[in-house]
Amino acid sequence: VQLQASGGGTVQAGGSLRLSCAVSGNTVEANDIGWYRQAPGKQRVMAAFDRRGVTNYAESVKGRFTLSRDSAKNTVHLQMNSLKPEDTGVYYCYADIPSSDGGYYLVRYWGKGTQVTVSS
Repeated sequence: VQLQASGGGTVQAGGSLRLSCAVSGNTVEANDIGWYRQAPGKQRVMAAFDRRGVTNYAESVKGRFTLSRDSAKNTVHLQMNSLKPEDTGVYYCYADIPSSDGGYYLVRYWGKGTQVTVSS
């Protein structure tokens, strides 16, 4: 299973960016799919994720970020509006996919991070 993330960049405060993550190589649909982010010197934390059609957001991004999932294309997008300098960090997409060995557990896969920089 591979996750390919794209869409990071540098933007001024108040601007917008759209991240995309394409999942390939899985034969079963992901249970959860979404994004974590890691600010410089801090731990990786959840930003937003979709669980079977239900989206969840960190409090810090509610009202500004919108996650959309295209199950047919095995892709998830994160539209980030009204960006703030504190949104700066590396964004990692992930997918929790049911195991393929017959066991009833999820395997988490990560994509390579994409840098988001918001200047003040």
